[in-house]
Amino acid sequence: MKTTVVIPNYNGRNYLQDCLTSLLEGSEVPAIIVVDNGSADESAAMVKERFPMVKLIALPENRGFSVAVNIGIHETGTEYVFLLNNDTVVLKDTIEELEAAMERHPKAFSVAAKMLQMKNPELIDSAGDFYCALGWAFARGKDRKTEAFSKETSVFSACAGAALYRKAVFEKIGDFDENHFAYLEDIDVGYRAKIYGYRNYYAPASVVLHAGSGSSGSRHNKFKVDLSSRNSIYLIYKNMPVLQVLLNLPFLLLGYLVKILFFLKKGLGADYMKGLGKGFRLAFSGKGREHKVKFSMKHFGNYVIIQLQLWANMFRRLWW
Repeated sequence: MKTTVVIPNYNGRNYLQDCLTSLLEGSEVPAIIVVDNGSADESAAMVKERFPMVKLIALPENRGFSVAVNIGIHETGTEYVFLLNNDTVVLKDTIEELEAAMERHPKAFSVAAKMLQMKNPELIDSAGDFYCALGWAFARGKDRKTEAFSKETSVFSACAGAALYRKAVFEKIGDFDENHFAYLEDIDVGYRAKIYGYRNYYAPASVVLHAGSGSSGSRHNKFKVDLSSRNSIYLIYKNMPVLQVLLNLPFLLLGYLVKILFFLKKGLGADYMKGLGKGFRLAFSGKGREHKVKFSMKHFGNYVIIQLQLWANMFRRLWW
């Protein structure tokens, strides 16, 4: 097998055992690395005791998703890396199907699995991710019937909760950005890959059940809203040249206004706006500027393609 599985874990003991068991029951058993982010629920001890064949890297504190997966990726020696959330169950032949899809697309950076909702497996959790000119990232197919998403296709980026990555590409575009800590880091790395001319795909024959919010709680909470809004500003700053930001500015202003109103209704408006402020401070800080993607004319055609997709994805958001 050409793949190593990397699972970042933070207080996910209640899910992690089922996740690891599903991998070990596959038709082929891959190498598995669990990177524990200083869990307080004895996750690491459980892995040591019940899964001695799994490589465990135990960090002393929670350093975030991006740090954990980067550490795991650097420990792998295979051509591909399968990033997997701890609150998942992997169905048989999923990794083989992802590898086959990667082989079909030599310019692929990532391939997203079909993620189904664990409690309602007839519904999609994610069929790849999209990003649009409104500054919104969204899961393709969320809460829709799985039958409607049975065709292999390109997507803006893969959801890192269950996605295969071509390891060699990280050497060209850089690792997951550790400034993100968590949330939108997969959109960022997929966006970066597209700037460099790579593509991201969705492979429906690879199926993963996903509980959702296994480490952070509900779909909308203060932690998620704060980090996601912060990272949304940083994502734009990092990946869009100034002229592209100006081109999209009317759409971005509209998108952020809608989000502010949405989170005000949820009682999280202050958290959302506080996160936006943090995003601007991060973007213009030294460590933010250090990670900005430098514009190159050799990538101009890729920027044009991305921009057309950003516009098109606004309409896709209405459909998906």
